[in-house]
Amino acid sequence: MSPDGATRWDLALVADAAATALRDERDRLEREQSTRGLDAPRELGLHPVLGAGLSRAGFGVHREVRYPAGAHQRKRSAGDRCDLVLTPSPDDVLAETGAAETLFAGSGVPPDRALWIEVKAVRQSALVSGVASEDPGYASRLSGPAVKDVAKLASDPLVACAVSLIVLFCVSEDVARHDLGVWAHKCLDAGHTIGPPRLRGFDIPDRLGNQWCAVAVTQIK
Repeated sequence: MSPDGATRWDLALVADAAATALRDERDRLEREQSTRGLDAPRELGLHPVLGAGLSRAGFGVHREVRYPAGAHQRKRSAGDRCDLVLTPSPDDVLAETGAAETLFAGSGVPPDRALWIEVKAVRQSALVSGVASEDPGYASRLSGPAVKDVAKLASDPLVACAVSLIVLFCVSEDVARHDLGVWAHKCLDAGHTIGPPRLRGFDIPDRLGNQWCAVAVTQIK
């Protein structure tokens, strides 16, 4: 990846917008006296919340965009897709074509001027067989899928700036910092170069055993 791509993006602003969106959703659920907390939806359920928050921050937000190196796939369903892609302006267009080199051709934004984001939601506690308890797959999701997201972002030669956005629900801020540090070391051990995380966090009501929501935005170099 070109280091120049990172200079076009304020990743602290991205982290602020993502955390604000989730905090606002927490407050909305509380006002509605919902029985489900912020940590209840599956990962895909958080994508619209994050997308709306990033849009309010002034970014163009595009969901489920095919990675540019796989744009030559004829079937629209083929090829890996990125959870969220940001462009500098809400009016920007991603003009997909059949060739990787011209994926963002014409008036569209080229891939090296977009910010590619893979989202991973991880819960220390969840509903396990219908009972709120510690999720036995918690550690493996941080060391497995969350690291694989980094590999996917790093492997596309046409992506110049990319970040991992981890939403971590756990018992405390200290646990979040420790466990995200473990994730970072797993990435480094796998040979990936990452930047320091932009970390945000806030309290959440304890419904499943989680009391803290951490948002970590980490540049993949």
